[in-house]
Amino acid sequence: MQTPHSGYHWNGLGRDFFEGWYFRVTLPEISESFAFMYSIEDPSGDSTHSGGAAQILGIDEQHLLCPFPDPQKFWAAKDRLALGHWGETNLDIRPQLLSVEEFDRQITQGYQVTATLHQGVLPAQDCRWCYHTLPVYGWGQPQQPQQATAGWLSYLPIFEPGWQILMAHGLATGWIEWRGNRYEFNHAPAYSEKNWGRSFPEKWFWLNCNSFSETVGLAVTAGGGKRKVLWTTEEVAMVGIHYHGRFYEFVPWNSQISWQIQPWGEWRIQATNGDFQVELTGKTDLAGTIVSTPTEQGLVMCCRDTLKGLLSIDLRTRQGQQIITANSNLAGLEVGGTGWEQAWNN
Repeated sequence: MQTPHSGYHWNGLGRDFFEGWYFRVTLPEISESFAFMYSIEDPSGDSTHSGGAAQILGIDEQHLLCPFPDPQKFWAAKDRLALGHWGETNLDIRPQLLSVEEFDRQITQGYQVTATLHQGVLPAQDCRWCYHTLPVYGWGQPQQPQQATAGWLSYLPIFEPGWQILMAHGLATGWIEWRGNRYEFNHAPAYSEKNWGRSFPEKWFWLNCNSFSETVGLAVTAGGGKRKVLWTTEEVAMVGIHYHGRFYEFVPWNSQISWQIQPWGEWRIQATNGDFQVELTGKTDLAGTIVSTPTEQGLVMCCRDTLKGLLSIDLRTRQGQQIITANSNLAGLEVGGTGWEQAWNN
């Protein structure tokens, strides 16, 4: 189940580097989600941007941000998904993965996460959490080697930034304490992804949902951006769908993809490959929440998110036979970067 690029990418050299991770748990019973965003910038500690941060979107899409200014207290594994950052602690050892019990005793501010465990505490923000995740879908056909989201070229340092969906769908069990309330869950839909490089794309959009009320086990992720490729830029997009043990992939090297994205409120994507065609429509009347993303100037509030978007999907064969039609009001919808004065059509 481990996907490519699960490990930490920094090679120990250079200052202009970030790596970021995104973890989401959806609680359909109360129509809410929690999204956890972690980042580390300039791990060498040699610049004004050096350090990490934890951001959370919680109940009613309330946003909190907690800086972790000491990059020496960040740790991550090179060969698998495992990372953490310590803030307040009396431990005088190298930061590392701890047992759930020891973390709870010794770490008064910080987080740790693997492919199956996610635990943390931010006392000033009145937030604690601990849950275990059973992965269901990585990225690719189940029971086969998992795929790099950006294809084999992602192994070469030509794309800026790199992007990898780590777990398209999983089942999370545990609890989250948020501002005086405790939310317990069992087999709640979970999702994770990551990115790395020198900064986010110049401009991007993103849609994600793995909680559909009448279609169990459906996971959809789509995104597009204006990214750097060596000395130039390109506009690219993709759609990935996991459903009933099968992966439907629409990417630039096997599909024709078009999109019409408003500055906020409406996302439309159409994609066709040799066998299938899909149409996604995302909408929201909510104002969304501004969150920070890594840039060449450090963390900047340049991204608008909602976790309560409306999403519809229509997947068919090229001959028109319907495979999936589904709707959700718990989709993640996002736009970010600059140049959103008008709709982005491609």
